[in-house]
Amino acid sequence: MIKYLEKSGRSEDDAIAAALAELGMDRDDVSVEILERAKSGFLGIGASPAVVRVSYEAPDEQPAPAPKAEAEAPRAPEKKPSKKPEAPKAAPAKKAEQPKPAPAPAPVDENEDYAAIRSFLSGLLERMNVQAEIEIGPRDNGGINVNLSGSGMGAIIGRRGETLDAIQHLTNYVVNHGSDRRLHISVDAENYRAKREESLTKLAEKMAEKAVKYKRSMALEPMNSYERHVIHTALQNYEGVTTSSTGVEPNRRVVVSYVKPEQPPKPQSREWA
Repeated sequence: MIKYLEKSGRSEDDAIAAALAELGMDRDDVSVEILERAKSGFLGIGASPAVVRVSYEAPDEQPAPAPKAEAEAPRAPEKKPSKKPEAPKAAPAKKAEQPKPAPAPAPVDENEDYAAIRSFLSGLLERMNVQAEIEIGPRDNGGINVNLSGSGMGAIIGRRGETLDAIQHLTNYVVNHGSDRRLHISVDAENYRAKREESLTKLAEKMAEKAVKYKRSMALEPMNSYERHVIHTALQNYEGVTTSSTGVEPNRRVVVSYVKPEQPPKPQSREWA
């Protein structure tokens, strides 16, 4: 007989994986129907998970045999002792809700730029129901580094860092709005950008090796401008390949192309008189 199981997840693949894990089956053993596709929302607000329905073949359930009636002599009904009415039990006292920990106070000597960044991010995180520590410090190039840390960083980072990029963009816009100078603010969460940059560099080198091995161009997945810049920088001195970007946002991607090595000129023969 056919049975059904509905599961939800952050993406269609996550929902299918959860259903297969619960059933203990492989992907080929089931049929999948996508009921709702995942929505990322804006800044994590309005996001909804994917919902799938998995159908699978299950063996027919055999009805349990009815217990055999034993021949017994009829018994006289027993008189039950009368019970005194019990006093109503008191309702259990509700546990007092633990208040959420308040964010760490801002340093007293914090400058105007740092205070503006902290004020905006604190209000934004509060609306997202995320508790996070906000660390602000200078960058080597004169900008400002902001690092967020806490238990809800998955909602802050988002899919491939999309929510984190949006938070960084909004922070730069709010702090620089109406100002004569341009202050570059980098917003990170649990060192996600450094880890992402490392993985992108490894991906770039892997695709470059394939381009040289098969002597063909290799197109990467769509990326934002920052991630494309990481790929271009990682391969700018890689021998035998060149990089370029193609497509339009948000589907613009990097193409790693094979370059034939230059052949040295052949020596010209001389005729002797």
